[in-house]
Amino acid sequence: MPRKPPIIFPQEQRLLSNLGERFKLARLRRKLSSATVAQRAGISRSSVYKVEAGDPGATMGTYLRVLAVLGLEGDVDALAADDKVGRKLQDLALGPP
Repeated sequence: MPRKPPIIFPQEQRLLSNLGERFKLARLRRKLSSATVAQRAGISRSSVYKVEAGDPGATMGTYLRVLAVLGLEGDVDALAADDKVGRKLQDLALGPP
């Protein structure tokens, strides 16, 4: 039985949809078909469509494989790299006893 996709809020869906659109534009700029990306990523063409649609049911690994095919896998290093809120919380916890 297929897994049920996670519950996603409208703002999060907009973020995923925008991300998917950027994936599609990157693919088109490189003049790659969805079939070519799928083959190079070792995934199905329907998985490429899910990524480009911002489907929350697509796995993080699938997104990463498509990024790698597009030569954009280094962008993942920027995700959550500057955790200002987390550092502030940590600093508050390290205050005087």
